[in-house]
Amino acid sequence: MRGGPLRVGLVQLTVTDDPAVNLRVTVDGVRRAVAGGAGFVLTPELTNGLSSSRAHQRQVFRHEDQDETLATLQDEAKAAGIWLLIGSLGVLTHDADGRFANRSFLIAPDGSIAARYDKIHMFDVNVSETEIYRESEGYRPGTRAVLAETPFGRVGMTVCYYLRFPALFRRLAQAGADILTVPAAFNHITGAAHWEVLLRARAIETGCFVLAPAQTGFHPEAVGKGRRTHGHSLAVAPWGEVLADAGTDPGVMLVDLDLSRVGEARKRVPSLTHDRGFEGP
Repeated sequence: MRGGPLRVGLVQLTVTDDPAVNLRVTVDGVRRAVAGGAGFVLTPELTNGLSSSRAHQRQVFRHEDQDETLATLQDEAKAAGIWLLIGSLGVLTHDADGRFANRSFLIAPDGSIAARYDKIHMFDVNVSETEIYRESEGYRPGTRAVLAETPFGRVGMTVCYYLRFPALFRRLAQAGADILTVPAAFNHITGAAHWEVLLRARAIETGCFVLAPAQTGFHPEAVGKGRRTHGHSLAVAPWGEVLADAGTDPGVMLVDLDLSRVGEARKRVPSLTHDRGFEGP
């Protein structure tokens, strides 16, 4: 019910670079969340697999209409009658340069795709001398922000690095978002320093619930050195308090949301209506 109670399940994963292996673990997590009463279940960024090898990704990724992870999770959502956010999948595109899309899917209870969002901001950073990322070499950025309508409220869809760009969250909130989703495979170094504070800030600034299902731990690769992610899937309330933190173990975290708190927070501090133009710089 819009504005009322909602139980959500955040599935925290430690994926490999093998989509078939990851799918079995993901399905188990979704079913555990459903068994716990969740009506809205969320998985992390790149649910189908993490890999530093573009050649390997090209071998195992599929186009959207041929992706087994997507089709199976659509079936799971339909069987359980739930809303399911597949945080994102790496999918092949028909782009001339051969780059992939990092695409988030919101699945409706009838199994249909209610909304798609392609990650806009690419993680091109030098975290340290040994932690260097060039996401844009493998993935092409999206160009469109997405707000999806559900019976329990409007969902603003984002992915991971987007977290550092507050103007986009503000636009989603001003367009009517009640919940902001931030599925992530957040780096373990930047995650320890910035993950929680940025998620809390985005909730406070927008008066939205922020739901952030995350990858966690060490992700082995058949080709490549593997990588580490921060974990700590979070659910944050519109006033900024952390409602639940999944820690660093894979698993399922259940949390109850009272969607009426969105309106209460915005009534107390109506900053979304206080924009003013200014000059410079």
